[in-house]
Amino acid sequence: MQRIELEIKVLSPLAIARQKPGGSISEAVGYIPGTVIRGAVAAQILDLSNGRSTDLTQNGGDFQALFLSENPAIFQNAYPALIINGKLIPKDRFEENGVLPATALSSKNKPGFKEEEDDPERNGVFDTLIDRFCAEGYGHPYDPNCPKDGGRVDSAGITFYGKFDDMYHSLKVNKRLLTRVGINRRRATSEEEILYSLEVLNESQETKQNPVYYLGAILVEDDLAESLRNFIQDRHQNFRLGGSTSRGLGKVEIQTKNPVDAKIDVSDRIDEFNQRLKERWDKWVVFGSPIKESPTKLTYFTLDLQSDAILTENWRRTTVISEKMLHQFAGVEAQDKSLRLEAAYSSYDFLSGWNAGWGLMKDVELITTKGAVYLFSTTQPELWIQRLGELEMRGLGDRTSEGFGQIQICNDFHLIFRDKPV
Repeated sequence: MQRIELEIKVLSPLAIARQKPGGSISEAVGYIPGTVIRGAVAAQILDLSNGRSTDLTQNGGDFQALFLSENPAIFQNAYPALIINGKLIPKDRFEENGVLPATALSSKNKPGFKEEEDDPERNGVFDTLIDRFCAEGYGHPYDPNCPKDGGRVDSAGITFYGKFDDMYHSLKVNKRLLTRVGINRRRATSEEEILYSLEVLNESQETKQNPVYYLGAILVEDDLAESLRNFIQDRHQNFRLGGSTSRGLGKVEIQTKNPVDAKIDVSDRIDEFNQRLKERWDKWVVFGSPIKESPTKLTYFTLDLQSDAILTENWRRTTVISEKMLHQFAGVEAQDKSLRLEAAYSSYDFLSGWNAGWGLMKDVELITTKGAVYLFSTTQPELWIQRLGELEMRGLGDRTSEGFGQIQICNDFHLIFRDKPV
């Protein structure tokens, strides 16, 4: 497969809302879902194909391959970009980038990365996955406190992060409410007692001088990559994302890069993770003898959800990836007994949406929220390393073509320990 990087510049507010079932308030999400990008591209192709053929619609073949085939294009979520001094930092210049793991903690008093320029007094963020594993192996509870002031710690409260020039940054966007009045369709004037508000993503930063950018990607089969890239680039100012586009919202400009090979090699990350885990295990010997077998005979790896996932086991929704499920996702024979789930840190939410093509509501889905962490061990790493790279490229679970189920193997942030928060 080929990977097409997307750089989305926001020109007007984005009304990308997610209304929870049973609720009356639509909350704007802090990113651009892959399903929104997918719908916008599909709409452009269909609109332009009415009465004439294009490179992507002639004979109906390419549209079928992109959206309806067994291996459709994968439209990944577009997350906030890092802008320093008004300058956009390209994704390929990040040292680390993604969704912060659920195992990351920070001070309750002054949470956040301690080196961010807006508040240098923050106490920093650290990860607890490896230390929790070691504490359990030595038979001790693990209840860390803040390494700087000894205070309580809690979830870091950061969803997206990036590391640039050895400094960690939280990547987030600002939102605001737009108040609108209802229109009487018969008189074409404002209707009394009809007032509503939309929560939108801002089109500019707090200074209102620099635009907001989002970075995403599309994974597509090799023979269609160049055609899709050219189609998007030629119409880079024609796309509208989200709702209320007829009222001036959702205007964006999408720039693309030349397609590159999407293949991913995860072996170095797995080796580094295991080396640091075993070093940490040896340090815990000061607390006594372990009650579990030393990890030196096993190879460990993590699955870190980089987007919400829709997971099913035995026809039921679940938030835990079991050994059996991972065998199915990776295409490894189920009789392999070398795999074991060591720990899982996950949560859930409900999600619905609107299908513009059908004019109907989408089914309500139980989703596993982004940031979830699963720790596995295996005695046969050679059986899994290549499969895990393919899994990171394609994702797991249902509706991966819409950006669900994207994962990262052995997120580097798991190597940030309590004694050296960032």
